[in-house]
Amino acid sequence: MATFTLTINGKKRTVDAPPEMPLLWVLRDLLGLTGTKFSCGRGLCGSCTVLLDNEATRSCVTAVDFAADKNITTIEGLAADKKHPLLEAWIEENVSQCGYCQPGQILTAASLLHRKSNPTDTDIEAAMAMTLCRCGTYPRIRKAIKSAASRRAGSGGGQ
Repeated sequence: MATFTLTINGKKRTVDAPPEMPLLWVLRDLLGLTGTKFSCGRGLCGSCTVLLDNEATRSCVTAVDFAADKNITTIEGLAADKKHPLLEAWIEENVSQCGYCQPGQILTAASLLHRKSNPTDTDIEAAMAMTLCRCGTYPRIRKAIKSAASRRAGSGGGQ
């Protein structure tokens, strides 16, 4: 057991956890941030995606000690800004169907837009390829990402 001070959604949080404990379980079980979802548990599906220093990261296979010195953003942090371009676009394009993978989809898209402000369809497909959606909402996801990129360009940027 060790004590970690994590920066999550801009706030310092202290937790006691084994260093190898997956960040997913620290977020969900120790800190009550249940927006990050558990699905495959092997880093294959993307439902557990969070941002570590703006990079999409699978929290189910990332140890808490690895994340300790990074800025962690969960869906709760992104959703705190109700006017976030991705969230607005997701709603307008009716992306969600069952909704389970959506936190991972949205955070993966946020990472993409952080790297590329005006992604092409190829950029979007490459970035989103390993974030799986059982409901098959991929065309709506692509449309929402393009819409969010346009909104950001019109507002001067932001995460």
